[in-house]
Amino acid sequence: MTERARGDRGWAAARRAVLSGLRFTSLRLRLVVVFGLVALTAAVSASAIAYWLNREAVLTRTQDAVLRDFQQEMQNRAGSLPERPDQNELQITAGQMATNSSQRFTVLLIAENAEGKTVSGSSGGLSGFSLQDVPRSLRTAVDKRQPTTDGNSSPYHLYWQRIVDDGTPYLVAGTRVVGGGATGYMLKSLEPEAKDLNSLAWSLGIATGLALIGSALLAQAAATTVLKPVQRLGVAARRLGEGRLDTRLRVSGTDELADLSRTFNKAAAALEKRVDDMAARDEASRRFVADMSHELRTPLTAITAVTEVLEEELDADGGTIDPMIEPAVRLVVSETRRLNSLVENLMEVTRFDAGTARLVLDDVDVADQITACIDARAWLDAVELDAERGIHAQLDPRRLDVILANLIGNALKHGGSPVRVSVREEHTGEGGDAVDAVVIRVRDHGPGIPEDVLPHVFDRFYKASASRPRSEGSGLGLSIALENAHIHGGEITAANSPEGGAVFTLRLPRDGSTVSGPDDGDGDGDTGDGTDKGTGTAG
Repeated sequence: MTERARGDRGWAAARRAVLSGLRFTSLRLRLVVVFGLVALTAAVSASAIAYWLNREAVLTRTQDAVLRDFQQEMQNRAGSLPERPDQNELQITAGQMATNSSQRFTVLLIAENAEGKTVSGSSGGLSGFSLQDVPRSLRTAVDKRQPTTDGNSSPYHLYWQRIVDDGTPYLVAGTRVVGGGATGYMLKSLEPEAKDLNSLAWSLGIATGLALIGSALLAQAAATTVLKPVQRLGVAARRLGEGRLDTRLRVSGTDELADLSRTFNKAAAALEKRVDDMAARDEASRRFVADMSHELRTPLTAITAVTEVLEEELDADGGTIDPMIEPAVRLVVSETRRLNSLVENLMEVTRFDAGTARLVLDDVDVADQITACIDARAWLDAVELDAERGIHAQLDPRRLDVILANLIGNALKHGGSPVRVSVREEHTGEGGDAVDAVVIRVRDHGPGIPEDVLPHVFDRFYKASASRPRSEGSGLGLSIALENAHIHGGEITAANSPEGGAVFTLRLPRDGSTVSGPDDGDGDGDTGDGTDKGTGTAG
């Protein structure tokens, strides 16, 4: 494997680990976010209500005190002015009204003098508070005479309004002296109150931030408490999925998570018992097949010897076999061979099931191995070989011969001639220099494999047609071929060629030593019967 391939696989593994970590923490993250949102909503709502209540209380308290003082000064001082005062009198009175009050507001008095001209006096001097600083709507309301009734004895009232000038809030109020005389306006800065309210807003904001941090910490603690049993359950489920059926959870408490743990333990115990029962039955079945196959070997050996003698008599000139019983003798010979092949295949299947099959690796020229397989079975005239010499691989020659015999024999028997066998190397490294696998394709020119049969061609004893339950093959050939490919770390796939016919593709790793240990000496009995599953086609 090249450095680039290793790097790509390492990056893929790291990405899977990161995604797995994100999935693991997603529930924790959601809990923290939900806690945070609830805390933030509650804190912001409480802070907004508190700020609004305090703001109204502060402004109302200040406003009431200022308006009360201003109205009192208007009655006491502005009310003592002559009906047509001059500007000097207005100026002095405005100054007295401003300095006498503890609220520190600015006063503007407006009236008509003896000549009928409008004059004004402000406590702030010429550059202080003027009529242009008073909103027009307020001036209109102050100047409007109200009708007097039993419930309203005064034709003029005190009006006020809050304004903002250059970012500074002010309170503006105005009223007229009852019975005629000066009109007074007052301007009070609310900047101290605004600073107090800003300080309050900052304090509430800090409290909201602390509440959010506290809720996040609380959510983290709660998530840890809640998710720790879930995490243990996930670990236990993975261990159970890996085949460790004795995995159990420690149960504590009486909440829903404890009930879930108890349910998991009961399910794990039931699954362990079920698997143990199935394993025991499977082991008994394998032992029965193995014992039966071994027990059949001895009588089969004797029967095979007798059938060989009978076959020699049939083929010899001047034989002594009665022509009337010759068909029966030939049937016995044929069925004995079939039974012998079936027993050998059953023994090989039991070795695969028991895990005792091993590889005996050798440096194999794939083209030479295929040629030897074809030549040994006299298939040279029916098989076309497309393979270059010099394609070498570390494989078990005998098991490779078993695979080839089954695939080629299956194609010849149930496909259509000619059968074409091709070999190619599979390159994956940079520049195509690294050879990872050897690919062998066996294609026939028959009708192909029915689509409903394709998923089952490697099943043991599978019969595609119930009308042909007895075929010449044992029904195990392709299954044994697949197991031999698996023990090499390879694979066999079956498909239909677009040009017609079935195609079996064998893919084997270049170096079989990476997937199997040395042979344990138990290797006899591999058969290459060249039979299929009885499907009636090359599959």
